[in-house]
Amino acid sequence: MERLTEAQQELYEWLAEYIRSHQHSPSIRQMMQAMNLKSPAPIQSRLEHLRNKGYIEWTEGKARTIRILHPVKQGVPILGSIAAGGLIEPYNDAVDYLDFSNFSLPAQTYALRVTGDSMIEDLIADGDLVFLLPVPEPDQLKNGTIVAARVDGYGTTLKRFYRSGDRVTLKPANQKYNPIEVSAMQVQVQGSLVGVWRGYN
Repeated sequence: MERLTEAQQELYEWLAEYIRSHQHSPSIRQMMQAMNLKSPAPIQSRLEHLRNKGYIEWTEGKARTIRILHPVKQGVPILGSIAAGGLIEPYNDAVDYLDFSNFSLPAQTYALRVTGDSMIEDLIADGDLVFLLPVPEPDQLKNGTIVAARVDGYGTTLKRFYRSGDRVTLKPANQKYNPIEVSAMQVQVQGSLVGVWRGYN
């Protein structure tokens, strides 16, 4: 699809949120107010561009019939995979979204899909989604907290976190795997566990 200008993107995102919240499209006047415009002409121009680029459509001659063709993705971003075995390359950008609009999760929650079986004794299995919350003060973490941790030179893994002095131990919940024991300087805690989601498809 053709890219939007900044002004078109602003209107498109506002429209998508308005229609999602109200279940009907806004009036031209409401769009003018939202975009801080005193004339309907710029709104009408942006709407035409959005329609021509395939982002919206409407029924000619009828008011409030705008429909979003490509809704903005809502929900918890799934940022990639997290190893529950060895170590894997760290995640970067969101690869999918999971809609949890009916669930109560803390702000800034994100999800990772588990690969491997090193946490099965904590009932976290291969293929599960784990919900994590960023850790602003890793020094305040309680020993035994399940975390996503990046280990310098290795990658990112899901384990129970234990710190003693300047050493960190990342313990699996599966006797087949050995703990990872490294200097605290090598470990960056990227999130603490707040929930697990398992699908049975």
